[in-house]
Order: sequence, then structure tokens, then C-alpha cells
Amino acid sequence: MKSNGLFSTLTFSERRKDILFLLQERPRTLQELNSHFHIHTTESLPRIREMEADDLIIKNGDYYELTWVGSVAAVNYAPLLDTVAALEKNKDFWKIHDTSVIPTEFLNRIRDLKDCKVIASEDYNICESHKLFKNEVANSISFEGAACIFIPEWVDMFSELSSQRVSINILITIPIYEKIQTKYREQLEEGLKNPHAHLYVCEEEDLHVAFATMNSLDEQFFSFSLNYKNGHYDTKNDLIGFDPASVKWGKDLFQYYLSRSVEIEHPPQEELIQDTCSQSILI
Repeated sequence: MKSNGLFSTLTFSERRKDILFLLQERPRTLQELNSHFHIHTTESLPRIREMEADDLIIKNGDYYELTWVGSVAAVNYAPLLDTVAALEKNKDFWKIHDTSVIPTEFLNRIRDLKDCKVIASEDYNICESHKLFKNEVANSISFEGAACIFIPEWVDMFSELSSQRVSINILITIPIYEKIQTKYREQLEEGLKNPHAHLYVCEEEDLHVAFATMNSLDEQFFSFSLNYKNGHYDTKNDLIGFDPASVKWGKDLFQYYLSRSVEIEHPPQEELIQDTCSQSILI
């Protein structure tokens, strides 16, 4: 059963919703509304009358404009629609992954990812989804990211980036740092010679996400991946975005984990890690 009143007016008509958001930009005449939506007065006027009845809009001379009720409704309705859009657009991605590891405050901002899309690879080529990521890294002038897994080819990729004196901020887990110290110590020390390169180790054990934001000369990029619900890392699906909102979401998530991390100095100092982490890291 459909509800009556303001909620019904806002939710049970795409045209009323569209009029609401269009008038949020500025007042418009009936002719302007018709022209914008490519409709006739016989279609637009009944919707307008319904919105007037619920005190969402008012006619001022030849122009229709939002009332204070309409303005408040538009401001608060938009985030709900964006949230639904973000969940619906990539519902399969959210359904198969362990989203419990995402901090609540960022789940509550999931609307910021509404313009993202999933890049997936087939079983026979699990690295396909990382092609775009690697291309973006190679062209970046700044990089910021966190990793809960270790991929050996990333060592050379970020070593090359560091040699170009690109701004790099990478956050990793304690086990990954131990692996790098054991097998790639020389590359680590060389990479940290870049004054703009910073490596951090997360003190928390719940870093079960991998994400990055980066800037090139002509665009921004955001990449995000998760574990499956069974705990295994998903190597085949990346959520990516090029819009300011998703990049901001990623940058804020990095700051969230950065506040729970310790920076590795150059040259790496054992005492720094031992004093600040619950585990001792051998170097």
C-alpha cells in the first residue's frame, strides 16, 4: 500500500523528484520546466499542483520556487538517493564481499561511491583487473594507498615511482613489512631515499582492505578492493572511480588508518616499530 502525504509525494513520482531538484538550482517558469523535461503542461501541471498541496513549492509571479519545506526536503533527500544509487549500481560487489571491515563512518558515506564501477577479470586472467591500476600508478604524480596483501611486482613498480621523486604514501600491515624487510630490504632502503616517499605500518590487525588514490596531470583515480566473505582476498574485482567524491572518500579512509599507524624512518629503525606495535618486527 502506498503511503499518503509528503513521503508519498517525494518517493512515488520520478517527475516530482526531478522538479524538486531542478527548482533547488533556481526558480523556473512553467515553460522552462516543460522545456527542460520535454513534456507538455498537461503532464507537468498535475505534478506541480501535488507539490504545491504539500507545501514543497510555491508560485511567485511567473516562477515556481521551493518553499522552506521543499528546500529542506531536497537537501536531505539527495543523500538518500545517492546512497541507494551507490548500493544498487554495484550491488553484486557489495553482496559477495566482507564489508564489516569498513569503518562504520565510511559505510555511512557509501553514497560518495555512487559514480564508481567494478573492473573485473576472468578466472583465466586474474591480473586483468589490475591493468588499469598499474597504468594509473605509472602515470601518477602522487600516490596514497593501503594494502592488506603483498604482490611482488609492486616492489619494482613503486621503486620506479620513487626514483622519479614522486610523492608516495603507502600504508601496510606488519606481516607485509616483515616480508619486505626479509626479501626486499635493499629496494626498501633505496625507495625511502626519496624525501617524498613515506611508508607506514598499521598498528591495528583489522586492516583487511586494499585501496589507493592517485593524481596524474589530467585526472584523479580511486581503487578499492576487499576480501570475500570467506576471508580470501578478491584478486579479480576492483571498484574504481575518477570522480572527486570517491577520491575524497579514499583519501579520508587513508587518514583514518594513518592515525593508527607508525612511519618507517630511513634508514628503517627496529626500535621505532618495537616501541609502537604490539608485535616486534625483525629488520
